[in-house]
Amino acid sequence: MPPTRGRPIALKLLILLLVPLLSLVGLWAFAAGLTGGAGMRLLSINDLATNFAQPAEAVNIALQDERLASVEFLVTGQGADIMAERRGRTDRAVQAFRSSAASLRDLTPEMRTQLNALNVKLDQLADVRKEVDGTLVAPLDVIDGYSQIADASFRMYDAMILVPDMALYQQARAVTMLGEAKEVLSRERAVVAIVLARGRVEARERESFTGMVATRRLLFSQALSHLDGNLRGPYGKLAGSPVYEEFLKAEDVIKGQAAVNGLPASAATWPIDAQNLWNAVERAQAKTNQGIVNRVTPTAVGMLVKIGVAGGVGLVAVIASILLSLRFRKRLVRELAALRDAATELAEVRLAGLIKRLRTNTAPPTSAEMAPLEVKANTSEVADIVRAFNDVQSTAIEAAVDQARLRHGVSQVFVNLARRNQSLLHRQLLQLDSMERATEAPEVLADLFKLDHLTTRMRRHAESLIILSDQAPGRGWRNPVPILDVLRAAVAEVEEYERVEIMQPPSVALLGSAVTDVAHLMAELIENATLFSPPQTRVDVRSSVTPHGLVVEVEDRGLGLPRTELDELNDRLTTAPEFDLAQSDRLGLFVVARLAARHGIKVALVPSPYGGLTAMVALPASLLADQPALAGR
Repeated sequence: MPPTRGRPIALKLLILLLVPLLSLVGLWAFAAGLTGGAGMRLLSINDLATNFAQPAEAVNIALQDERLASVEFLVTGQGADIMAERRGRTDRAVQAFRSSAASLRDLTPEMRTQLNALNVKLDQLADVRKEVDGTLVAPLDVIDGYSQIADASFRMYDAMILVPDMALYQQARAVTMLGEAKEVLSRERAVVAIVLARGRVEARERESFTGMVATRRLLFSQALSHLDGNLRGPYGKLAGSPVYEEFLKAEDVIKGQAAVNGLPASAATWPIDAQNLWNAVERAQAKTNQGIVNRVTPTAVGMLVKIGVAGGVGLVAVIASILLSLRFRKRLVRELAALRDAATELAEVRLAGLIKRLRTNTAPPTSAEMAPLEVKANTSEVADIVRAFNDVQSTAIEAAVDQARLRHGVSQVFVNLARRNQSLLHRQLLQLDSMERATEAPEVLADLFKLDHLTTRMRRHAESLIILSDQAPGRGWRNPVPILDVLRAAVAEVEEYERVEIMQPPSVALLGSAVTDVAHLMAELIENATLFSPPQTRVDVRSSVTPHGLVVEVEDRGLGLPRTELDELNDRLTTAPEFDLAQSDRLGLFVVARLAARHGIKVALVPSPYGGLTAMVALPASLLADQPALAGR
């Protein structure tokens, strides 16, 4: 069974190189995508600021104005027209915000969640307005209702400013905190309006106002501590301005004012102080918001430039790694392919040709036959394999030469022994022939005939050794011999010749040069038929003329052979393989194959109708004579 062919080394090298290369490409793609995505998100903040943050800020401003107008309407009963105008402005801002938000597709999940929460709070605005219109709600509850909507918008801002740059994130978060401080300032203005309308500060308003003051001042101070110089400028000036100082004093007075004491004379300026501070805060907020927006684009561009440089260098490294890996793979595969071709030529061409030549010519190998493998190899391991193959070649050639000389020597021994035995047996046959002629006693004559037959068989075996040594037997015929005499001579060389029956052959003759070999060939086949068939059965020898020559059939009545073994024997008879000393059990078939190949005779074994085998011998017309002639030695 042939060995299973594995995957080519080119594929294995490709797989081996693909693992680190794909890992490198994956890491590069991940890093480039991570950093590039962050830069693109930064660039998208401008779009978010224009189409999302600014409409949301407009909603907050409108809600802050509406809240103040609603509180003033509750505590004074006046300003309904102003409140209605502020509500219309708020509705337009809300509609514009929702329209812009619906067109955005790149919102993060957290932003989408906070946006939904803000929309829910905006839907509750109608309920707050109904309570204001009914004038049955406390002013502080109205402030709280509007404040919940504002708080939801600032949570949305927190989700929007999750930018990858930490320094920019801190600045954006500080700006958002200033916006929350502005929202708390708006709530304080609403409380101031309540206090002025009532002429006193009640405990609930004072407690609520105190919390608002603390929250606003904390947000303001924390935001200022995080802003850098450029963004801190407007609010830094505001923190040291007289407007801010006056409002701080007003806050302190309101926090410490008792309900029974009434309001101080300075209370008349509280709305003006709050309005002045509100205007200043709006101007500072506008400048700071524009400043933070202006920082986004340069930061994003800088980040993209970095990823462009780093990613470009990484891409060049990846491409260089791929090219170098493929070049290394191609070079190694080319070296291995050249080594494979050279080794194949050595095994299938050069060594095969040398062994074939050594069968007939045991002369030492030429320089061309011993030429070493020439493989251009830059890899040390491949070069080592080439040297190892050259060493193997030298060893194989030496072994082949030694084996050829050994076979030649064995053949010469066979020929010498066979020639000597042949000469002695020939002399013995002549002696027996003389003895047979000189005696007339039946018993003695029968014994002499047995000795004669035994000597004839021994002579055939001696000639078999000569034939296996690619030599020709010494016997020969000058004239054509009738085929009947040739078959009889063959039967005479078989031990159980009495079991062989020769059917009347055609009147054809065999050329004298082929008589000895054909008789030997037929004797081997007939003897096999007698040996491998029951003793009580007979062996039939039939012959018939065909358009291409003469066919002789030797049929026995044995047990036959399995198809696989029969095919193997027929292949051996067809190809005439070199004689193998390890297969001496089929010695006769080796002799038959050699003789058949020498004269162009075709021999085949086929199943017999009687259960045994039929040996079919096809003698070509070139071996036959037109007319039978008397044989002569």
